[in-house]
Amino acid sequence: MGQQFDCVVVGAGMVGAATALGLARQGRSVALVEPAMPETFRASQLPDLRVSAISAASQRLLEELGAWQAIADMRLQPYRRLAVWEEPQARTEFNAVDINRNHLGHIIENRVVQLGLHQALSDYTNVTWFDAGFAELSMGPGQAAVSLNNGELLTAKLVIGADGAQSRVRQAAGIGTTGWQYRQHALAITVKTQDLAQDITWQQFFPSGPRAFLPLFDGYASLVWYDAPETVQRLEQLSHAQLKQAIMETFPDELVDFEVTDKASFPLTRMHAQHYFSGRTVILGDAAHTINPLAGQGVNLGFKDVGTLLSVVDSIELSEADALEKSLRQFAHKRRPDNLLMMTAMDSFYKTFSNDLALMKALRNAALTLAERSGPIKNQVMRYAMGL
Repeated sequence: MGQQFDCVVVGAGMVGAATALGLARQGRSVALVEPAMPETFRASQLPDLRVSAISAASQRLLEELGAWQAIADMRLQPYRRLAVWEEPQARTEFNAVDINRNHLGHIIENRVVQLGLHQALSDYTNVTWFDAGFAELSMGPGQAAVSLNNGELLTAKLVIGADGAQSRVRQAAGIGTTGWQYRQHALAITVKTQDLAQDITWQQFFPSGPRAFLPLFDGYASLVWYDAPETVQRLEQLSHAQLKQAIMETFPDELVDFEVTDKASFPLTRMHAQHYFSGRTVILGDAAHTINPLAGQGVNLGFKDVGTLLSVVDSIELSEADALEKSLRQFAHKRRPDNLLMMTAMDSFYKTFSNDLALMKALRNAALTLAERSGPIKNQVMRYAMGL
């Protein structure tokens, strides 16, 4: 029979750990499967390359789960302004002051968010960790069974796949996907700047791809250079000094003096699962959808998945098949349109700015200028991006 639980969560990254924490807070017994634990936090560590722009809505979820304070006690960087432009005279800037907020969000290393959630999970005796990988999934009457690669067998009323874009849970559940790889890769570059108090994140568009700046703690920052795969590959092979020179030649002048400390590249892909659940298995976050990272909304969509799933299963008995199916249908009905809307919006931005046609360039700069002057509409866009 194996060890029995109410829920098995496969993947203890940001989305999986948040899901496990929420289910544990509901009083359910949870098995959390994760073979690759993050490195322990030390204040002296250099920042990680993988960072996320955590929205106000995601912060609210993390506060409700009891994990935010642990994250804040490590390190994070609030930002108050967000600017986008192609030509400098057609710049759109969003400012938290315009909607009576202290900040628009926080830039935080993914590992720090993950560790904060893990710290909060350590307070719950109804969570059992399994340092092993997922192997197989099978369905039986009234339960699902998860086999691990160390030979252990776990049974549960609900299995949650939060194991990333290459989700083995999704594949085992027979859930197909649609999607494609974009004609761009991204080079993430960690830099140390001379400005210790930057409160703005910005992005300038080029036909070959955007250049983005995300502030981090103590003057560190994350730069993201989107470009053709062969260009990104060439840039990644440069020395830190050579890469700095290339950045200075192509990034906006408002980038203050800096030194490169780390770099890594990754491809850009779009993927959307054809279904979000099958039987007693549901998938969340990158296991269900990956998005062009132009606006940094990937993890925020994942946290929206988490909040919605927790709300629809909160008051049901998971063993009751009809009640569970109804709840999972509600989850999919609520989340699929929102995820698809954001994915489509990012694709539209990508296609609109990925060319050098004179007419298109004039139209998109006119649109950015109009957006800057749109007043209430611009503020509403801000609130939507923040999840308010």
